[in-house]
Amino acid sequence: MITFLTCLALLIAAYFTYGRYLERLVGIDPAAQTPCSRLYDGVDYVPLPRWRIFLIQLLNIAGLGPIFGAVLGAAYGPVAFLWITLGGIFMGAMHDFIAGVISLRQDGASLPEIAGSYLGNGVKIGMRIFSAGLMVLVGAVFLSQPASLIAYRIDAPSLDVIAFGDFSWLLLIILGIILIYYIAATLLPVDKIIGRIYPVFGFALLFMALGILFVLLFSGKYVIPEFTSLRNCIDNAEEFPIVPMLFTTIACGAISGFHATQSPLMARCMRNERESRSVFYGAMISESIIALIWAAIGMAFWGGVEGLNDAIAQYKGQAGVMIDVIATETLGPVLAGFVIFGVVACAITSGDTAFRSARLIVADFMRLEQRSLRKRIYVCIPLFAIGLLIIFALPFQAMWSYFAWMNQTLAAVTLWMIVAYLYGRGRGLLVGLIPALVMTYVCASYVFVSPLMFDMENRTAAYALGGATTRLILVAMILQMRRDDAQTPPYPYARPALRGRGRRTL
Repeated sequence: MITFLTCLALLIAAYFTYGRYLERLVGIDPAAQTPCSRLYDGVDYVPLPRWRIFLIQLLNIAGLGPIFGAVLGAAYGPVAFLWITLGGIFMGAMHDFIAGVISLRQDGASLPEIAGSYLGNGVKIGMRIFSAGLMVLVGAVFLSQPASLIAYRIDAPSLDVIAFGDFSWLLLIILGIILIYYIAATLLPVDKIIGRIYPVFGFALLFMALGILFVLLFSGKYVIPEFTSLRNCIDNAEEFPIVPMLFTTIACGAISGFHATQSPLMARCMRNERESRSVFYGAMISESIIALIWAAIGMAFWGGVEGLNDAIAQYKGQAGVMIDVIATETLGPVLAGFVIFGVVACAITSGDTAFRSARLIVADFMRLEQRSLRKRIYVCIPLFAIGLLIIFALPFQAMWSYFAWMNQTLAAVTLWMIVAYLYGRGRGLLVGLIPALVMTYVCASYVFVSPLMFDMENRTAAYALGGATTRLILVAMILQMRRDDAQTPPYPYARPALRGRGRRTL
């Protein structure tokens, strides 16, 4: 339990230490006018109180990742604690905070637009396609899984008859109900549904995590394994090495590119730049704590890492069913119902904002104003159609694997954007550069190692190719930033006082 408590303490302390350092690094300005005051439209640009924005941001980014991903990632062993803690502090929370601040200072612009400001038009075009595709994939994942979990807990034999492929009538009905909600949440103004019910779901998420934490610390029934080595404890360790597989299995809770697509939603609702640390950095630290708790109970509940691996094999990787078993056994059937409600709420609230983000991304690059309901519908119809096609065409394991890689690839691109931003400010370059290099190598090596991609048997060659790809991207970034040095001003969204001076040499 020492490892767990140490990691928990480090995460909490980081909010008050490293979080404050990042505030000074980006130059938070309480007097700056925020987008919701300049661009109020009653739909997306709507001022909301800080506590409400924090809970909405937490629900937006949390999803199933810090729960499902943490339990599955815990199969690698206590090394998962290390990745969640260090990744959350120095990579994920930093990534969310600075990306959120950049969006806030660019009128709440979507990620592809702000990435293009720093990385060029080619990246902007690629990011528009990539991020919109990821949002639809996230929406599909977070549409199918809560529906499956709800269907699993409902005893309705007459509706369990297969209606289409692997889908029963019950599952199709639940999918339809959730889809109707998604459509409403995507189309309506942010303060009508999201701003009102998300805080309730946020409290449910926090209650769920605190309940499991209480059981871990005070029940006396569970022993949390200690970190003693970097040993890979997963059953098929050769096929699924820690690098890069752990780094993609546990994304939400450590670092997730999906978060940078959600930050603009809240950047359009913030009333002061001072709220950035609590909304962006604080929400990510909270998610890391949730992931840490679920990783711990995943290992402790089944009597250690070996037992967890056996459980994953027994339940065929169905993390939702495993969460149900854990909640029922630890908290009892009544409180377990609240936990499952929290899990479902996490998934649904990330799914609907994923589709909402996709709408905003498409609308931004098509230059379509979104005050008109008719134009919002035009954008949404093809997005939901593609999402349903993905659900019916791909099994969940394939969806999750592709989502994991795309998610971390998006994080890597966002980190390179942060590198360019910090370079333009002339300070703190290593804050973004080291995480960018790490995540670029993870995503590049995943392409050559993963069974879903090249699946190279020669792992030495696979890792060498991952390293070569990382070096090529680093060289490309150096050349890009040197070209930007020749511009006047070089970075249009840098603080005027910092433009053109104090830059580090690359």
